[in-house]
Amino acid sequence: MQVLTLVSLAEQLKAQLIGDAACGVSAVASLEHATVGQISFLSNSKLRHYLANTQASAVLVKQEDVAFVPPGVNILVLADPYVGFAKVARLLDTTPMAATAVHPSAIIDAEASVASTASIGANAVISAGAVIAEQVQIGAGCFIGENAQIGAGSRLWANVSVYHNVVMGKNCTVQSGAVIGSDGFGFANERGQWLKIPQTGAVRIGDDCEIGANTCIDRGAIEDTVIGNNVIIDNLCQIAHNVKIGDHSAIAGATAVAGSTQIGRYCVIGGAAVINGHITICDGVQITGMSMVMKSITDKGVYSSGIPATANSDWRRNTAKIRQIEHLYQRVKQLEKHLPAADAVEAGLSPTED
Repeated sequence: MQVLTLVSLAEQLKAQLIGDAACGVSAVASLEHATVGQISFLSNSKLRHYLANTQASAVLVKQEDVAFVPPGVNILVLADPYVGFAKVARLLDTTPMAATAVHPSAIIDAEASVASTASIGANAVISAGAVIAEQVQIGAGCFIGENAQIGAGSRLWANVSVYHNVVMGKNCTVQSGAVIGSDGFGFANERGQWLKIPQTGAVRIGDDCEIGANTCIDRGAIEDTVIGNNVIIDNLCQIAHNVKIGDHSAIAGATAVAGSTQIGRYCVIGGAAVINGHITICDGVQITGMSMVMKSITDKGVYSSGIPATANSDWRRNTAKIRQIEHLYQRVKQLEKHLPAADAVEAGLSPTED
């Protein structure tokens, strides 16, 4: 078990330390459930009431929350406690490796290149021409296709499939069950018969990305599907062929992005969003959960279309009213025909003006 002193954490986080510099912490925990030897954080002032009874040895807080920390609890003051918490959690991380060494049951083609520091789990398959860089971890049951490349320090958990010619950057994490480089949904219809179009592009993934469990990223039809640097994609997402996602964007679970769509940098897409194909979303866009994006978005901002849940009785009444919209629209049109002055009033003229 690793123990870090608060003085060392303060140095690494560039935080102000108030309290016992020699105090050691070995784990992170919530304010409500932390015990001695653990460190917690407060990033939302609405949760200040948890400070009063916390048993944490230390807390990460903003300057304005220092006065609410009870005596005896050490304090690390910084601008963003949540980012500080993330960094401490990384330093104290106890997650095991996806694989250690090369398991005897792993199948590695003679024409594959595997760095001496890479680890390959049980029953993993590394195909001809694949390149596995230094410090890579390939979990049990993974499949790495022909000529695929996995960058240094990347980690693939069990049963990940990486198809041929896929290129993955450095320090990426791919959770179990993800499929990268499977065929895009490309078919032509000849008199009712579907003809499959071979998908000859690949997938290129940048550095420092995370791909969630059971997420699928399709290979390009001709050109590559491209995922930029530091893109994070949650579980159960579908990224179709020829999609391009810019650096530092985040996509929450169960989102589907149709083919040939381009998503800019620093975009945040909420869970279960559906994004139409062949459109462009500019940099810095936020899309709230359950939204359906049908057209390109060219202005930075927040966009929504999902309908929040409400009481069933309210929903039934509203739905009944929505069904009348077309009827009401036609009635208004008919009424306007009998009100010739309406256009003049709308134009800002008096009803008697010529």
